[in-house]
Amino acid sequence: MRNNADLQKDVQDAIKWEPLLHAAEVGVTVDNGVVTLTGSVNSYAKKIEAENATKNVVGVKAIVEKIDVKYPNSFAKKDDNEIATDVLNAMRWDAMVPHEDLKVKVENGWVNLDDELHWNFQKDAAKNSIKNLTGVMGVINNIKIQPTTKDSIEKKDVEQGFKRSWTLDSDNINVNVDGRKVTLNGTVGSIYQKEEAGRIAWNTPGIWDLDNLLKVHYAF
Repeated sequence: MRNNADLQKDVQDAIKWEPLLHAAEVGVTVDNGVVTLTGSVNSYAKKIEAENATKNVVGVKAIVEKIDVKYPNSFAKKDDNEIATDVLNAMRWDAMVPHEDLKVKVENGWVNLDDELHWNFQKDAAKNSIKNLTGVMGVINNIKIQPTTKDSIEKKDVEQGFKRSWTLDSDNINVNVDGRKVTLNGTVGSIYQKEEAGRIAWNTPGIWDLDNLLKVHYAF
């Protein structure tokens, strides 16, 4: 395991490397691979960018995100109705988001997404489509997945999906299928690999729920 000071510096450097971010905006503390991000930024997009930059640093096992979004006074404050209209328009312009199937509620700048979609990539796309909107403080994604297919999930199909990915060592990932729920156990080498395993599992036809229990283990 890398020591806390070295990992802290690497995360700080990764944040500095992103053109959208300023190092002074985000505080970084590290405890045995768990990175805590603090501070305040002037857009929701920056908050997401800081988290993504941290995920890609070797040695990071988990992230605790405590960054606040504070829009500058020079910005005209948008009320919740204006933000809701912007959210609906943003999703309407995204071809991957079936916007007519979603319910949107905005409260104090926080966007709540609800209802059901057929695929998890649509759920992710709905959230991503609004991250750059002014006035958004955060997103609560309560969209549920209900696929159209009635076919049962086959464990071997999930495992084959992992074997096709060059980024994953499928031998270290254990797959359990219970009805329409998939549970992943085992170890991966990075947070990116954990999320990639989850993304691949979510592509399984018929999946309703995923419990990603993979642990991040770095071999130095």
